[in-house]
Amino acid sequence: MKESFVINGLGGQHTLNGDIPVRGAKNDALKIMAASFLFKDTVAITNVPDIDDIGALSALMQSLGARVARAERRVEVSAPTETDTTLDRVMTKKFRASVVLMGPVLARYGKISLPHPGGCVIGARPIDLFLRAFQKMGATYSIDDEYYHIETKGGKLHGADIFLDIASVGVTETVMMAATLAEGTTIIRNAAMEPEIQNLATYLVACGSRVEGVGTPTLTIHGGDVLESKGLEYKVIPDRIETGSFLVLAALAGDEVRVTDCDPSHVRALLSLLEQAGVQFEVGEDAITVRKPAVPYKAVNVKTHEYPGFATDLQAPMTIFLTQADGESLVFETMFEGRLNYTQDLIKMGADITMFDPHRVMVRGPKLLTGRELDGPDLRAGFAYIIAGIIAKKRSVIYNVSHIDRGYEKMEERLRAIGVDITRVAE
Repeated sequence: MKESFVINGLGGQHTLNGDIPVRGAKNDALKIMAASFLFKDTVAITNVPDIDDIGALSALMQSLGARVARAERRVEVSAPTETDTTLDRVMTKKFRASVVLMGPVLARYGKISLPHPGGCVIGARPIDLFLRAFQKMGATYSIDDEYYHIETKGGKLHGADIFLDIASVGVTETVMMAATLAEGTTIIRNAAMEPEIQNLATYLVACGSRVEGVGTPTLTIHGGDVLESKGLEYKVIPDRIETGSFLVLAALAGDEVRVTDCDPSHVRALLSLLEQAGVQFEVGEDAITVRKPAVPYKAVNVKTHEYPGFATDLQAPMTIFLTQADGESLVFETMFEGRLNYTQDLIKMGADITMFDPHRVMVRGPKLLTGRELDGPDLRAGFAYIIAGIIAKKRSVIYNVSHIDRGYEKMEERLRAIGVDITRVAE
C-alpha cells in the first residue's frame, strides 16, 4: 500500500516545542546484523531502529538460513554452519545495504553470488571497490546476466595490503569483517573513520578479533577463527544523520526543541556550521537544545566530506536551512553526482537556487517556501522535503513515504509530539 505525508506548514514561524528522541543508527544496525555470519553463536543487538531496512535484511538473512528474532528495538541473529550463498534477487534489489553481506558470507562460507544491489538512486555506486579488494585477498569473480559470482581459493580469503581509492564506509566495513576470518594480516589504508565503523570494530575485538588502528585511516586486521559473542550484547549507536536532521528542523521551526538520546560528538561538523550561521544551541552529554533565533541566520558554505567532515547524508537538510539564511551559500556535494537533483523541487517551492553543475549549487536566502506536492526521491532528500513542508506556508504532500520509512522510525509520531501538523495517509 502506497502512503504519503500531508503537512500543514508553519509559514516560517518558530513554534515547535519539546523533546524529540533519536533512534539507533540504521547504518550501524545493518552492519552488525551482517557481521553475525562471522560468529559461531548468537549475536544480540540492542537499540535497533524499527525501520523497513531492518526487516528487509532480516528476511534476506533468513533466506540464507540464519535465525533472526526481532523484538522491540532488539534483534538476535544466529548464523548457519552451512548455507546456499546465492542471495535472493528480488530481496537484494530492494536495498543497497545487502552488499555488506559480501564480506562476512564470503569469509565464512568461501563463496557468494549476488545481483547488483538496489537502494537510493543518488548517483553511481559501483561495487568495483569491493571486487578489487576481494581479488587482492585471493578471491576470483565472474559476472553473468544477473549475478556477480565471487569465490575464494580453498574456501579461505588471505590477508592483503589494500589501499582504498575512496574512503568508502561500506568497503571499509565489509573488508574489515572479511579480514577477521582470513588467513594472515590485512591492512586497509585510507579507511573510512565513521563512528559506525568504530563501534563495529570495537565489538569484533571484544569477541576475539584482532583489529588495530580503530578510528584512524589505517586498519590492521589479524585473521583468526570464527568469533564468539559469549552473550556480549551489541548496542547500536544513535543515528547521527537523524540527530543532524532534527537539529536543522529545530533551528528552522523551533521555539525550544531538545534533541535527545544522541551523541553530540558525532555531529561536530554540523554544529560548527550552525554556530557560524547564528543558531542558538546548548550541548549536553546526550542531548542538544536549540532555541529560536534572536537575529536572522547568516549564509554559510557547505562542502561534504568523509567523517569527521560534513556528512553527505546531511547535505539536503542543510540546503533547506540555507534557503532561510541571509546571503549566498555555496553547497558543494563532493561524493554523489545525483544528490543535488532534489533542489529543482525546492525551486518550485520558492527557493532561489542555481545549479552550476551536478556537484555545486548556489542558494540565496531567505525565501519563504510555499507548500507543494512532492515525490521523495531518496531516503535523505525525502526527510529534507518533510522539513521544507514544515517551514513552508500552506499544505505539502510528500509521496514515496516508503523511502523515508527505510531509515526513519515512525517519523510522523515523533514530529507530532513537538507540534508538527503531519498525517500519514493511504494513497
